[in-house]
Amino acid sequence: MCLAIPSEIVAIKDNMATIDLGGVRREVSLLLLPEEASVGEYVLVHAGFAIQKIDKEAAEETLKLFEEIAEKQDA
Repeated sequence: MCLAIPSEIVAIKDNMATIDLGGVRREVSLLLLPEEASVGEYVLVHAGFAIQKIDKEAAEETLKLFEEIAEKQDA
């Protein structure tokens, strides 16, 4: 099973994007993304690659579910 994490693009340089996930920033490749992405958009990230764009509402809903799962694991 693969897990792709929705993340917001905060900067782009060449074929690399800086993404933000809960205050943590990482560099990911845009080479596998089938369409052009822009700063402020959300992408699904897997193994260091942005693989698909996702709308903000879907990204926020998914991130909220991840938070709920993490809270249940801590309890």
